[in-house]
Amino acid sequence: MQAPPSSLLKRLPPGVWVVLAWCGGMAFTFLMRLRLPGEWYPAERPGAQFFQWEGQVPMAVATALAPAGGALLRRRPLPALVLLLAASVLGTMPLGVAEIPLPQFLAAEVAVFFIAAGRPRATGVVAVVMALAVLGGYLAVRLVCGWPIGASSETAVALTTVIAWLLGSSARESRTHAEELRARAATQAVTDERLRIARELHDMVAHSIGVIALQAGAARRVIDTQPERAREALGEIETAGRRTLSGLRRMLGGLRGPEQGRPAPSGPPGAAPLGSGHLEPAFGLADVDRLAATITEAGVWVDVRRSGEPRPLPPEIEVSAYRIIQEAVTNVVRHAGTASCRVSIGYRDDEVRIEVLDDGRGGDTGGGYGLIGMRERVGALHGTFAAGPRPEGGFRVEARLPVSAGVR
Repeated sequence: MQAPPSSLLKRLPPGVWVVLAWCGGMAFTFLMRLRLPGEWYPAERPGAQFFQWEGQVPMAVATALAPAGGALLRRRPLPALVLLLAASVLGTMPLGVAEIPLPQFLAAEVAVFFIAAGRPRATGVVAVVMALAVLGGYLAVRLVCGWPIGASSETAVALTTVIAWLLGSSARESRTHAEELRARAATQAVTDERLRIARELHDMVAHSIGVIALQAGAARRVIDTQPERAREALGEIETAGRRTLSGLRRMLGGLRGPEQGRPAPSGPPGAAPLGSGHLEPAFGLADVDRLAATITEAGVWVDVRRSGEPRPLPPEIEVSAYRIIQEAVTNVVRHAGTASCRVSIGYRDDEVRIEVLDDGRGGDTGGGYGLIGMRERVGALHGTFAAGPRPEGGFRVEARLPVSAGVR
């Protein structure tokens, strides 16, 4: 994807803008002292020496100092500003005016802007003070010599100088603020990714360990009387363990692959690519029945009920809904001490509602990472989440995940 073109202000270096400002000011100065077509007389009366060699020599020296100051501006801004201020004074002397006009001071003001925008605040303050000191010093010398001064015009030039400094300071603060926002966003992205990995690890391991514990208990109870059923339970334990180990390998491969400069392993069919920021397998609400069958085989009957018209949902909602149900059912297995639970999935126009009910002890009341992870998943999708004991006994988990109106 092609990057958008940068602005002209960024493409040209500051020194070029300073030289252009000086050349524009000089051209304006000469045009103001010439009688242009349609005019009866020039807009400004030229000084006696303006078109003579004693006036053109200071102009030439000033014009040589301006490019030198522009070339030095990036590396040594304050010495460069000294050269530009000297050029403004030399360029004013042949004009026969009572102040430093704005065209002669324009290059210095441009330099003040870039210094304030690209340098520390203290350097910008020194630059504007230097510029104002030169304006005031020029008037003071004329007063000492008994010459008239243009205080009003010089005040206007001083005002535009201060405005240039304020604009540069504002640009520097905006850039600093943007950098802080980028750094904060990067930090937040890292935090979000860590939380996402922690949730996925918790959901994967907690669910598998719960199933393994349930199957191991069933095998222990029937190993003497029903060895065939105990063998099936041990097979389920092996399958759950291998599945969890495979998932952990894929996750670790996805985390380490980019660091080692090679693509992450793709994993089995149906799994999301792990090297691209997607650590979660492509589970969804269609897999809830298979999850219920696994838990039911382990000894806790899961009754899945659906209402509304099932429809395809965005992947992030599918995965989060599945993980919430998985974690809630796992909590039933680990904490409720009951033989059954009910999972309700309601499809509505603007949301998907998930509810998991049991009539057990209701012991998982909120301190574990499972409830925290479910709440974070729902919060990331701007939904609502509630979990707590039921008045009639047992425990209830409810999540409402909003769905965009365009998804049908």
